[in-house]
Amino acid sequence: MHTIKGLLPRVLFHTLAYDYMTIPFTGSYYADDVQFLLKPMAIPDTPVAIKEALIQSGAKHYSEMLSHESLPSEQYVSLFHQAMTLNQQCMAGHLLVLAERIVATRPHGVTLVSLARAGTPVGVLLKHILKRYFNTEASHYSISIVRDVGIDQNALRHILKNHAPETLVFVDGWTGKGVIARQLEDSLEAFSGSDGVAIPAELYVLADLSGSAAVAAVADDYLIPSCILNATVSGLVSRSIYDPATAAPGDFHGCVYYRQFEQQDLSRYFIDTLLACVDFIWPDYSGGAMGVSAAERLRLQQVSHVLLRWVSKCYAIKQTHYIKPGIGEATRVLLRREARVLLLQDLDCEATLHLRWLAESRSIPIDIFTDLPYRAVALIKEIH
Repeated sequence: MHTIKGLLPRVLFHTLAYDYMTIPFTGSYYADDVQFLLKPMAIPDTPVAIKEALIQSGAKHYSEMLSHESLPSEQYVSLFHQAMTLNQQCMAGHLLVLAERIVATRPHGVTLVSLARAGTPVGVLLKHILKRYFNTEASHYSISIVRDVGIDQNALRHILKNHAPETLVFVDGWTGKGVIARQLEDSLEAFSGSDGVAIPAELYVLADLSGSAAVAAVADDYLIPSCILNATVSGLVSRSIYDPATAAPGDFHGCVYYRQFEQQDLSRYFIDTLLACVDFIWPDYSGGAMGVSAAERLRLQQVSHVLLRWVSKCYAIKQTHYIKPGIGEATRVLLRREARVLLLQDLDCEATLHLRWLAESRSIPIDIFTDLPYRAVALIKEIH
């Protein structure tokens, strides 16, 4: 195994080379789908094993580094298409529920602010659905929020130049442990103190596993198809990057734009396919759905706490940062981190086929627990 001492000269002090593209930009989406309030840049590749060692040693924050993406294999992309067949109609229904709740809770207008990048496809879909079915025009921005760092305040200031704070709707795909929901609350409280603007600290998601979102369509740990892929379903944009040592005071948080993947991009395909599915189910949509209730949120919070305690004890885990509950979070671990083990509720569940494929291709052990409250949980390998 590499040692931290051997890594520092090559990685920590590498000078970033920036590509000053015009921002905001739209990635590979259509111009009116979204404005990414992110700064495209070039950043050196940090291999996953090295990145993990630097994160866990405290030498660098995860947001300061990026492991460059490679294109998924044909076999893995086929699992994405299977997931679309399996769950696109379910997701379409949940999008309608979420759109209806947005209209009900934002009577003075809607400004969608998706959290890059899992929230971006959801925000694009909601923008179209709000216009088509709820007679509501909504601007859509995608901005960065980073655990321990916070939300991009410069991006918020940019949005607030043209939109009232009470219209903002923060959108993500799902919750895992509720870390981002809590980070959003802390960030907006700090922003209120620094800028004197109060913004509702409310997170809107499709699936709220941890009971930490203000509004959610469901609490089920189901397979949201977009979670399977990375940039090629998210406008060819990387996860956000923030290095305080190199960022100028007025900069947005950064990202990498994978222009070289344009021929394999599925971002617009995903949007068009889901919107066609919404068109199909709309005539039978009765409306009036309330999503996840307050009582259900409390139950979900308790389930999350119990799960984290049990996993921590069972696997002798020191920090809950190493525990990633739910299909979406588990997928991120297997794609981007050093995974220790994958926990599954059912080895033969169709919703976790891609997780099995990823685990088996990387020789990651799989443990089965039939009483697991979620379909999947991934544990990050602790480096000692």
